[in-house]
This record gives sequence, C-alpha cells and structure tokens, in this order.
Amino acid sequence: MAETHAELGYLPTRMCNDIPCSGEWECALDYKVHINDGRNFHVLYKDIFRHRIYYFDCDRRDPLVLDCGSNIGMSILYFKHVYPAARIVAFEPDPTILPYLRDNLARNGITDVKLIESALWRADQPKTLHSDGKYGSSIAGHAATDSSAHSATHTVSCVRLRDYLTEPVDFLKMNIEGSEWDVLSDSEDRLHQVRAMVVEYHHLPGLPRTLHKILELLDRQGFEYLINDFDAETNPQSQPPFRLGATSRYFLLVYAQRKDRPT
Repeated sequence: MAETHAELGYLPTRMCNDIPCSGEWECALDYKVHINDGRNFHVLYKDIFRHRIYYFDCDRRDPLVLDCGSNIGMSILYFKHVYPAARIVAFEPDPTILPYLRDNLARNGITDVKLIESALWRADQPKTLHSDGKYGSSIAGHAATDSSAHSATHTVSCVRLRDYLTEPVDFLKMNIEGSEWDVLSDSEDRLHQVRAMVVEYHHLPGLPRTLHKILELLDRQGFEYLINDFDAETNPQSQPPFRLGATSRYFLLVYAQRKDRPT
C-alpha cells in the first residue's frame, strides 16, 4: 500500500505513486494529509473539495454532522473548512485506515471530533469487515463474492445509527459500502431528526438492490430527494451507452432534505 503526504492547495500534478491526476488543483486550503492511495486521494479531493458533494446550508455556526464512513478524513476536513465550529461524530471501523484518519485530524489541529471506531449496522454485534486497505472496506454481503477487491478481514464492533439520532442533526453523510439500506431502515423512525443528508448508494456484485426501498423510506419520512451519479471519472459504469450485468458496479449520491425545511 503506497503512502505519502500531500498538502491541499499545493498538490503535485502527479501523485507520488505515479497515478496521474487530471485537472488543476485550485484549493487554497492549508491542510496537510497523510494518504494511503494516490488514486483514492485524487477522487476524494475532486469530489469533496472541488465538486462539493457534501456542502450543506446551515444558519448555525456549530452544526451537528454525522460522518458515516470517514475513511482518511477528507470529508471531516471539508466540514471543518466550511463550518470550523461544526460538531462532528465520525464513524470508521477499518483498523488499517484508522491510523491515517487519526493522523490527519492531529496534523491539522482538529481535536474536537468524536471518533467512533465501529461500523454502522442494524444491531450492536461484532461483524466481519472485509478490507481493501484503501476505500472499499465493507461488512455487506458483496465482500464475500468480490474477494479480489478485499485483501484482509477483521472482526469489528458495530453500533446503530439510531442511537445517535436523539437530537436534531444538521447533516448526515453516509458512505458505508453497501450497508446503507440496513442502517437507514433500522433508523427510520428517528430520521425526522435529520435536516439534510447525502447517502452513497452502492450497486455492487452480490448486493441486493435496495435503491427503491431507500427512496420510498425517504418519501415516507418527509424528505425531498435528488440523485446524482458523480462524473465519468469517478463513476464510469453509469455513463452511456448503458449496460447492466451480474458484474456491473456503479454508485449514486442521494441528496435528501426535509420537505418542511425552509428554503
């Protein structure tokens, strides 16, 4: 696993592991990050900082954010850039990723994030985490049938999202590699606490197709929503000409906000 360091705002045109980076790096931030995979870092930076997939409006200076699937911490850095006083609860279970996450918070002076070193699931019970050591760690069923992408397994603790929905949540970000339906359905009766969210839906080999269930749940619970498929670089299999088969892989962003939220 190649690892190196980069500064947001002073990024090279090529990553140190020789993965090319397209486009210009225009971020003037003063963050420094410890990365474990150049390709993953490039995509995270592009989607989060340039395309702003996790931006949300909030009137308060200290919004409550639940960051479900924090990986190396790029989303946390973004939330802290937009709302420096944000109260963030971050969930990341992968023991191979957690050192990068902790280091990136520490090296950027972020000490007020509550880090939950557990996976999100529909029950408080240990689960097997299938890890690729980069960005695809999962406790969902597809990992067992997609072993080429996962090099290690770990037993991790799990917590329920519903237990963290006991007060108003300004923004919920969810990227949990195929467990999104299990976690959202377990929390349905408490989703009224959430003002807005972005959920990454995973269409992967071996996973049940639950997008329709997620959208029906959001409608039942009073959310408007829209669906986005990133761009051709991040999500090539969602681009035309369209094909679907047993090995198809694509990702969708579901943005939802409460219908009773002032516009």
